[in-house]
Amino acid sequence: MKTLRDKVVIITGASSGIGMAAARAFAAEGAKVVMAARSMDKLKELEKELSSLTEILPVKADVTSEQDCINLIEHTVARFGRIDILVNNAGISMRAMFRDLDLSVIKNLMDVNFWGTVYCTKYALPHILKSQGSVVGVISIAGFKGLPARTGYSASKFAVYGFLDTLRIEHLKENLHVMIFAPGFTASNIRESALTADGSQQGSTPRNESEMMTAEECAMHLIRGIKKRKAQVVLTFIGKLTVLLNKFIPRVVDRLEYNFMKKEPNSPLK
Repeated sequence: MKTLRDKVVIITGASSGIGMAAARAFAAEGAKVVMAARSMDKLKELEKELSSLTEILPVKADVTSEQDCINLIEHTVARFGRIDILVNNAGISMRAMFRDLDLSVIKNLMDVNFWGTVYCTKYALPHILKSQGSVVGVISIAGFKGLPARTGYSASKFAVYGFLDTLRIEHLKENLHVMIFAPGFTASNIRESALTADGSQQGSTPRNESEMMTAEECAMHLIRGIKKRKAQVVLTFIGKLTVLLNKFIPRVVDRLEYNFMKKEPNSPLK
């Protein structure tokens, strides 16, 4: 795929972070961008910013609702008549030890991160198969290697990986492009809205966001991967190293990872 001009792209979780950066990047490429999120006010603001570049369709959608996902796809097809790319980006995180965790937190993460991806993909798939387009899942290094104090987050991202990996194999002969996209630590608001043991939001990030890859740089890697129809993209040096070393010395990576994560301020790890 040499150009994204006039391609119809759906981005979930488009009101902030990587999703917002992706909407801007796709619009700059001339794609027709459908932006989905729970906050219509934020989507409307972004629409004003991007409407001079391309056609924009904001759709209020909570991806935990199957009906909202159906409506998202129907609105897209009604407006543009096709779907070329689906970017399953909507997601939430958490930080708490499993022994202290209210199980509703894991259910919440699975509903957003896993089921949101499944619902949107299910109803977009017939249209993407027609266009021989792309289904993208934004996961995390936590989808390759479990992160301590993030059981629900890792479980949901592992689930998305397995779902999309299988989907690719099922449609090998239909030229469906499926890409698993793992940004690594990226500057966004996901850590601020991460859930604690009782399900309340963390409220502030425990990490230095200025030292991380920007959401804008992440979005450019996303677009490059789609153009090249890559099956998998893993970003950041630490992310790539973690995935590589875990194949050969997983127990060593366990210890390195534990020591790395416990350095966070107010870490539940001791």
